[in-house]
Amino acid sequence: MPKAPPRSSALRCLIASQTAAAVAGALALEALFAFMARLGDLKVAIIEVIAVALAAGIFYFIALYALEHSAKSRPAFWIIAAGALLFRLTLYSLTPSLSTDIQRYRWDGRVQNAGWNPYSMAPADPRLAYLRDPGWAIMPGAEIPAVYPPLSELVFRLEARFLPGIIAFKLPFVLADLLVLAILAKWLQSYADGNYRLAIYAWNPLVIVEFAASGHNDSLAIAAMVAALAIIKKRPGASAATLTAGSLAKLFPVTLLPLALRLSDWPRKLRGWLAFGGAALISATCVWPYRSALAQFPEIFARYQATWQNYNPSLYAVLLWFSGHADIAGGVGEGVVLGLAIWAAARKLDPLRAAFLILGAILMLAPNTYSWYFTWIVPLLCFFPSPAWLLLTILQFLSYKVLIEYQINGIWHFDPYFQWLTYAPFYALLAGEAFLNRRGRQPARVLAEQSAGEAVRETF
Repeated sequence: MPKAPPRSSALRCLIASQTAAAVAGALALEALFAFMARLGDLKVAIIEVIAVALAAGIFYFIALYALEHSAKSRPAFWIIAAGALLFRLTLYSLTPSLSTDIQRYRWDGRVQNAGWNPYSMAPADPRLAYLRDPGWAIMPGAEIPAVYPPLSELVFRLEARFLPGIIAFKLPFVLADLLVLAILAKWLQSYADGNYRLAIYAWNPLVIVEFAASGHNDSLAIAAMVAALAIIKKRPGASAATLTAGSLAKLFPVTLLPLALRLSDWPRKLRGWLAFGGAALISATCVWPYRSALAQFPEIFARYQATWQNYNPSLYAVLLWFSGHADIAGGVGEGVVLGLAIWAAARKLDPLRAAFLILGAILMLAPNTYSWYFTWIVPLLCFFPSPAWLLLTILQFLSYKVLIEYQINGIWHFDPYFQWLTYAPFYALLAGEAFLNRRGRQPARVLAEQSAGEAVRETF
């Protein structure tokens, strides 16, 4: 009879097993998310929430390392997918408290169902007093009319009619998050390290907390962006339409629309004009119900910018310090992003790389970088797994320290020390990555990404 392998060898095989790594990672993360769920009101227990989230980040990184350095296995894929679903279900029952944006979503939906245009009047308008409920007192921006794009407002309207409860209101946004996960799962199936890449999004603590616990609507636009990127090579016209829909849910995807139109050969070919016409038609359809307030859109946007600025930024804060003027700091950032969008379209840059560069620039230069904004970069990290950006998604939980002072004395102030803790490690690690790439220390990985990228285009 053959001899049994030595115990040390069997242990090494178990450690090297991707299935074992996936099980261990899923159990550790679920224990932390279950503990977070038991805290109830996350705003009240914000110190514990930050500590648990940072701990989840540590286990997330350990799990990613183990998955990356083990052979791909089919059982591990299903464990990663099941874990992703379980984590979201664990936090879904929480009433959103880290952010009260969902109260504003619900209010805008109720206003529409009562026959009012949410872009025409602010929630504080006395004519809407009869609609007020406990959520009205804690929602943001009661003195400003709706600032969300029209497709989001249409979703809010449907939700308020069919999903009026605050927990149920999160459902479309969690489903959109799961749609992103499904698209990525199919997209990454041909990658040799596809399970590791999928876990980057599926198990990211920031993504899970911001969508499952807080119910942010960004997932709608992220789903549209990821879907558009998945088909942009073969169907650039359909991609342009999808990006337009995403932009009408949240504006970020509009920066990729010039590239999609360029890839569809607009304005030289008919298919380009069809793509342009489809984008225009979708825009008109979504804007039409709110046309009576169309002239107010610029004023609403200006009031929003004047009310909310310098919220946990990074490079914008540096530009503001040097220039001394918010308009200059904001203008530089907008100019850089616009320049990147035009350059990517002119060069017909690879869409994934263009999205990564443009969204990265937005997050670094925007005057307001709420923690949930960083969920936008996570799907792209599945293709460009930057340690610096992965670290930043976890360090963003430090920005919730602002809630401590706010609950004590009502002052909303981001502590510069915590901003340094958040961004200094990111920029240091990003600089290190750039140096190593410049020195050619990672050619094998770059070649692997390029070859896998060519193969995966056949998936859709």
